[in-house]
Amino acid sequence: MTEDSQELISGGHLVAKALKAEGVERIYTLCGGHIIDIYDGCVDEGIEVVDVRHEQVAAHAADGYARITGKPGCAVVTAGPGTTDAVTGVANAFRAESPMLLIGGQGAQSQHKMGSLQDLPHVEMMAPISKFAATVPDTARVADMVSMAFRECYHGAPGPSFLEIPRDVLDAKVPVAKARVPEAGQYRASTRTAGDPAAVERLADLLVHSEKPAILLGSQVWTTRATDDAIELVRTLDVPAYMNGAGRGTLPPGDPHHFQLSRRYAFANADLIVIVGSPFDFRMGYGKRLAPDATVVQIDLDYRTVGKNRDIDLGIVGDAGMVLKAVTEAASGRLNGGAVRRKAWLEELRAAEQTAIEKRLPGLKSDASPIHPYRLVSEINEFLTEDSIYIGDGGDIVTFSGQVIQPKSPGHWMDPGPLGTLGVGVPFVLAAKQARPDKEVVALFGDGAYSLTGWDFETLVRYNLPFVGIVGNNSSMNQIRYGQRAKYGDARERIGNTLGDVHYDKFAQMLGGYGEEVRDPADIAPALQRARESGLPSLINVWVDPDAYAPGTMNQTMYK
Repeated sequence: MTEDSQELISGGHLVAKALKAEGVERIYTLCGGHIIDIYDGCVDEGIEVVDVRHEQVAAHAADGYARITGKPGCAVVTAGPGTTDAVTGVANAFRAESPMLLIGGQGAQSQHKMGSLQDLPHVEMMAPISKFAATVPDTARVADMVSMAFRECYHGAPGPSFLEIPRDVLDAKVPVAKARVPEAGQYRASTRTAGDPAAVERLADLLVHSEKPAILLGSQVWTTRATDDAIELVRTLDVPAYMNGAGRGTLPPGDPHHFQLSRRYAFANADLIVIVGSPFDFRMGYGKRLAPDATVVQIDLDYRTVGKNRDIDLGIVGDAGMVLKAVTEAASGRLNGGAVRRKAWLEELRAAEQTAIEKRLPGLKSDASPIHPYRLVSEINEFLTEDSIYIGDGGDIVTFSGQVIQPKSPGHWMDPGPLGTLGVGVPFVLAAKQARPDKEVVALFGDGAYSLTGWDFETLVRYNLPFVGIVGNNSSMNQIRYGQRAKYGDARERIGNTLGDVHYDKFAQMLGGYGEEVRDPADIAPALQRARESGLPSLINVWVDPDAYAPGTMNQTMYK
């Protein structure tokens, strides 16, 4: 048989076959001449091609898709500015430990270093913000390197990978027999590790004998789908739990072990603090806010995170679910009346929680106009159901929401993560609603954040993806404005942070969605309900008080 008589396959079709083997159902993309053969392959493999208006949206949507489904997301962008536009989305996924693959186009290898259209050193740019970045050198290697990139996404803590594929490599055809195409489920191993058994036994012993324990359930609790194991440990060992990032919703609101506003008090007074799947970064005061005499335990997928920024008494590298399950089993049968002993501690924390709520109560119930942000987020919290996925995209307004809004179920909270990226909201809505069409999606935007990727509201209309969107509109980048006022005085508080009075409700209407504005707090709930009932992508434009700042904004160390 001659080579000419063998079945041939192109690089783009090999990409699609490798995506199919990984279980990728859709790619997020903005078109370009370098990448169209991938589209052709996706059509043949039954992979949906979702076209957006900006490459940052494509990358954020791939990140969001991974968070919702637990499967890696995929974005495909063209060379040069297409890839650089996606950098922010990859960087956000990197800090948020979200597994996604970005595929970027590249000029033909035959024109390497000649100045071809949109030629840039993509791999060198992506290497510091990804777990794997490489060029595909040969068409026969395309599917093989896609599978390699997916393997790297799951090494240690998850994260993004990047592949660039030169145009002539992508468009060329090779005999199918020469190309390695990975078989689904047969090219990467389970990455779940249970941790050191001796360390697990020691943590069980610490929890059994602790008088005042506290546990923080971070994003890796959701990443590893450890919800049930976390709940079992907390309830069996009677441990008060705090949640951050994607870990929010692990315990439902009203659960006797669910705490939210007393975390600083708990961490200052606990004798044992267990940190699960969350680094000692700025959100944790780099570990300095923990009681100096407390025993501190850290559980994480990445050995580099354990003990970073502060010393710990015990570190366990492993899958959160497997470790917590093993700890619960090791402690069972020797709880020594822990529930009775800890009753006073739980009551002490509940009292601290109530004090914090009462401090915020005037804002939560405020009838003032412009509307107090606490009143807005309180109304949103009441509006959410067990099926509502909440997405926060903004600065000060989302900081308010983090104190008040409580997702009712696990995996129903989405925020950018520790990179603090504005603009994730619309692409996260896109990903969440496509991945879980049975769920309601509710998104709160700051007006500054919405402006960054808001044109893709049209994409939501085009794909018929209804959601309830709220813009907390104070015509300012208020988190920065507060800092400028604090550092430079009232005369210079408005430099570079003031926005126009934009009617985002009319913007939504113009693009084919539902929109209305709210100036009276009594109108918030009815407007949210009308948006829900509209069956359309929506924006409720709520004019909030520009002179109200979240405590988290006022406490930021960069402004001190």
